[in-house]
Formats: sequence, C-alpha cells, structure tokens
Amino acid sequence: MTLRSSLAAAGLAAALVLTGCAAGSGAEPGAQASGAALTIAKPDGAITTESHNPYLGDSSASKYGYAKVIFEPLALVNPTGDLETTPWLAESVEWNADYTAVTVVPRADVLWSDGTPFTGDDIVYTFGQFLDGRLADAGGLNYEGATVDGDAVTLTFADSKFTSQARVLHTPIVPKHIWEGIEDPNTDPLTGEGLAVGTGPYVLDTWTTESVTLTANPDYWGGELAVPQLNYVSYGDNAALTTALVSGEADWAQAFIPQIEASYLAADEHNQYLVSPTAGAGTLFMNLQSEPFDDIALRQALAWTIDRQAYVDIAREGSSSPVWSATGLGEVLEGEILPQHQDDVYAVDVERARGILEDAGYTWEAERLMDPEGEPVSFTLSVPAGWSDWNTAQALIAEELDEALGIEVRVDQPDWGGWDAARQEGSFQAIIHWLEDTGNAYGMYTSTMDPKWIVDDLAQFNFGRFEDPAVTDALNAYAGAASDDERQEALAVMQDAFVENVPAIPLGSHPLLGEFNTRNYVGWPSEEDQYASGDPTQPGIVQILTQLTPAQ
Repeated sequence: MTLRSSLAAAGLAAALVLTGCAAGSGAEPGAQASGAALTIAKPDGAITTESHNPYLGDSSASKYGYAKVIFEPLALVNPTGDLETTPWLAESVEWNADYTAVTVVPRADVLWSDGTPFTGDDIVYTFGQFLDGRLADAGGLNYEGATVDGDAVTLTFADSKFTSQARVLHTPIVPKHIWEGIEDPNTDPLTGEGLAVGTGPYVLDTWTTESVTLTANPDYWGGELAVPQLNYVSYGDNAALTTALVSGEADWAQAFIPQIEASYLAADEHNQYLVSPTAGAGTLFMNLQSEPFDDIALRQALAWTIDRQAYVDIAREGSSSPVWSATGLGEVLEGEILPQHQDDVYAVDVERARGILEDAGYTWEAERLMDPEGEPVSFTLSVPAGWSDWNTAQALIAEELDEALGIEVRVDQPDWGGWDAARQEGSFQAIIHWLEDTGNAYGMYTSTMDPKWIVDDLAQFNFGRFEDPAVTDALNAYAGAASDDERQEALAVMQDAFVENVPAIPLGSHPLLGEFNTRNYVGWPSEEDQYASGDPTQPGIVQILTQLTPAQ
C-alpha cells in the first residue's frame, strides 16, 4: 500500500473517538449556560514569567494572546473572507493615494479601563514612541510624525504602507497618561499596579503560572459583553490541548489537530472547527543557486507532478485549499490573477512533466532520472521534526516524485535550530515554508523573488535567492505605487516572472484555524460569514467577542 492510500485509510478508520463531558462552565453538553466563562487554550507549555506589555513578543500577554483583548488597534484588517478593514478605535480610516499617510478620527466616548477618556493624543503618543526610540520599530513602519486637524489625526510614513496596512492599523494603542511615566517601554513588563490599562473589552483580573483570568470591562465602548470572563490556559502540547477541548475544560483554541473529525468534532455536536484561508500558502522553496534546482526545466517538471490536492486532503486533513494557479495565487487572491494568466493552471500531468525533462536533455536509467550530464537526480527536503502536517507533506512529495519521475527525495527532519540556520544561510536543497502575508499578491512575490530579504547573506524570505533586476524594480514599484494602475503594471512583471521561472511551488493555503463550541454562545464566524477568522490569537478576537450572544 502506498503512503497516500495508507494515510487516507488511517484517516477514515481512526479508532479513537474521545467522549465529551462538561462545558467550560460545568454545564452538560447542550445545556443553556448564559454567562459562562470562556477558556482559551494554547499548546505552548508553561508560561512562567508575568508581563502584560503588548509590544514584547515574549511577554505572557503576547504568548497567551490576552494583550489583544486589553489593548485595541485603530482598525481590524480581516486576513480572510472579504479582506476588508473595519474601523475600531478609529471611527474612520482614510489613506492618501500613495499610502504614505493615513487619517483617522478617534472614536468618541471611549474610556480607558481606569476611567480616563481616550483621545487623539493617545494615538499621537503611541506612534510618537517610535520616533524618539522609546519603542523599537520592529514592524518597519518608518513613521515620520503626526498632524492634528480638529478631531482628525494624520500619521505619515517615509514610504508606502499599501503592502503593510495591517502593521500600521493593528499597532496597539496605549494610554499616554500611563505610558509617559514608563521609563523603558521596550522592556517594562507592565506588572506594576494600574499599568495594564487599555480600552479593550476585558481587563486583567488574576495572573498565575497556571492561568490568567480577565473580566468584562463594564465601561466598554462596544456595549455590554455576553461573556463575563475569559480564562487563558497553556497546555503542554497539542494532545493535551485536544483532550481539554473535547472534555470541555477548554472552549476556544487555534491548533492543527490530526484526525480532527474523530478526535474533536465527533465528540460533541456543538464542537466547531473553522478553516480560514489567507493570502499565504505552504510553499516548497528550492535552492535556485545549486543543483538540481538551478535548472528551470526541473522546477517546471515538479510543478506538473506534485499533487496539491493530496497535500490538502492528507497532509492538512482538509484544513487548506490547493493552489493550482501557475501565478502562485490561491483562492483568496484569485481576483489578482491577470487576464493573460487566467488559464495558466497546473494539474498532475506526469506525461507533460516527462516531456519537459526529455526536451531539456534528461534521460532515465532503470527508472531513475538522470540529468543531462548523466548523473542521477536526487535532493533533500527538510522540515523540522514534529511539524506533523508538513512532515506528512514531505513523505507525499517523496513518494510522488519517486513514482512519477524517478527522483530520489531524502526526507530530513532536523530540530528547528538546525533547519532555521540552513534556510537562512542557503545551505539547504528544498524546504517547506510559509509566506509573508500582506493581504495582496505582493506577499507571494516578495516572499519568493525579492532580494531585500537577504541581509549579510542571511535570508528571511526568498530562500531560493531568486534575483532579477526587472522583478526587483517591479516589487519596489508595487510597494510604493501611488495608483492602482501603477500597481497593476508592476504586478504584470512579477506575475510573468513567477510563471516563467517557477522560483517556488505553493502547495495549499496557509489558513488560520479555530476550534470552539456553541454550547454556551453563538455568533461565531463561519464558512458562510468569515467576518473574522476563528483564531483567538488574532486581533479580530475583539470583534468576535462583541458578536457572541448566549445560546438559546
């Protein structure tokens, strides 16, 4: 039995179906429990150091995700569904033509959780911290300053933010009257009395190394909240998290759960799972600077051989959608595929792949592919050990290329540190990796063809080290364009180059995942209404919490 058929059979015949018992509030499944707390789970192990600073990636507020329900942004940029922007702390958001400035009008009648009124001064102060160095500009905002005209605040930047609107608008807004007294916002854990003050729907109640509790903000500008309390808990791994979700010990999480139908959904009719496609994709990156991937013909042959549907169905267990367009763009960005490339769609076509190789001088000996110099073709595909979905994808690709083209693919599963070093240094042959998600086509093309990501010979994206001056100019032109026409002109250059050169092979959308239940609350996002993703670690959590109502 092949890997593909054995894995599919295993998925269909999963033997263990865990049984559910209690909801997070102690109610029996299906019972009405208006006013129940929601427990939000992470699989990251013990989080032992207390820090409520929303700007620190290693703070407990960031690791658990509760910073997002305390400190709110100016607007919410939906990474899925309609990709629209919803004004939040700003009641209106307007960018100028070249996206070097954004004018926002702060929402009226908003209070900080200590009762102090929120004003435009707080917005100006928040961004001003990047100017005076009080906050490190980790997001590369290149902020230049603000002007105030009545209620309107205009924030200006040194370059266009068209491709990074979310980075600007999702910046946590903090209270000037608190933060101007903080000596070093880059390091302060914000654990002192009265420092964790925000405009958000919830306020900090208790913090321990086992869990964090937040209670509903009684003066929240968004109105009365149905959920009175949030409990944040971190479990040791995905297995422990899954058990907690099924038992009702936890209510809401984002995690890839193997065999989710049997292990979670079948346990209780109220258990829900939402897959939210984004503009990003799980992508096969090839080292274009060395054999065998320095040959376009081989890359083209792989693109006509690798089964993206198998990646979705088996490796991702349905929690993705295949990317077949030769432009590399998936379903979320179908509208950005230019007319000349609408029909450039890959399929599994082994005969075509073999023809491409034969035309380029490849041959076969005893079913093994030989390059034009008569050497057998093989390569190593590397993904960190324990990344179960992509580890399965490795095995699938190895099987497909061996059977269809006679290519030996060696599966490498190092620890994360070794893998990370190789991808940055360019000492790998092939890896599977995610993309920079900008919410538009630029994310795909900057991630795979932009030399800006290579600094001091270390790569953060464009791991294959593709470089073409015309494409680089087009990427820069797209990012800094002052009009849609200019962006379309630049997009044509990038899209043509991607189709022609196959610098990388997107496999399937890299979605946001959400597991939750409807035992106590309804109003969650759904496949039909993706007003936000179901991932509680995303900024859209505040929007979801204002939409939830008690289950009837």
